Amino acid sequence: MSDVVNMTAQARSKGGKGPARAVRRAGNIPAVIYGAKEAPILIAVPPKEMTRELHRPGFFTRRMTITIDGQAHQVLPRDVQLDPVTDRPIHFDFLRITKDSVIEVMVPVVFLNETASPGLKRGGVLNIVRHEVGLRCKPDAIPEKLEFDLTGTEIGHSIHISAIALPTGVTPVIRDRDFTVATIAPPTVVRETEETKAAEAAAAPAAGAAAPAAAPAKAAAGGDKGKK
Repeated sequence: MSDVVNMTAQARSKGGKGPARAVRRAGNIPAVIYGAKEAPILIAVPPKEMTRELHRPGFFTRRMTITIDGQAHQVLPRDVQLDPVTDRPIHFDFLRITKDSVIEVMVPVVFLNETASPGLKRGGVLNIVRHEVGLRCKPDAIPEKLEFDLTGTEIGHSIHISAIALPTGVTPVIRDRDFTVATIAPPTVVRETEETKAAEAAAAPAAGAAAPAAAPAKAAAGGDKGKK
C-alpha cells in the first residue's frame, strides 16, 4: 500500500489561462480537485513539495491529503501538465476519493532476483511487455508496486498476470484473459546469427544464377586470341 502525503494548498476563485498564469507568477502551481459528485475546487499548490512528489516513483498511485482553509480533502493525482520547454509542472488534476470509492490506477511492475533466473544467466533477455498494469481497487488498497520473482525462469518462459500475487480486493482492469506481463526471450546474439544465416541463404541462389553469364565472355576472349 502506498503512503499518504499531507499538503496544504490555497483556494483560488477564478479559472482560465489568465488567472492560472497569475498563480504561477505568484510562485505556485494551479490545480483542481474534482470527483465524488461534488463541485470542483480550484486551488494553488506549493511547487517545491509537488515537484518533489512528482519525481518520486509511483506518483499516480500515491494518496494525498490536501488541506484548504482547514478542510482536508482526500485525493489521488490524476494528471499533470508540463511546460514544453522547461519540463516543469504547470498544472495538476486531483481526483477526490472516499473510503468507498473504487478507482482504476496504473501500478508499476518490478522484477526481482534476475540473477536467479537460469534463462537470463544463459544470455536470455527480459522482455517487459507491460511496465505498468491497470488495477481496480479501493484507495486504501492501492499497491505501491507489483513484484514478480524471476527465480527459476527459463528462456521462453512467459510471465502472466496470474503469476503475480495481488492484494485482497484488487483486480486487474483487463479480466477477460490472463495477459502477458513479460517474457524471457532468446539471447540477442543468437537471434542476430539466425537472421544473418537466413539472409545469406536467400542471397546465395541469386549469386549462383548470375555466375554462368560470365562464361561466354571468357570463351569469346579465348577465341579472339586463337584467331590472332
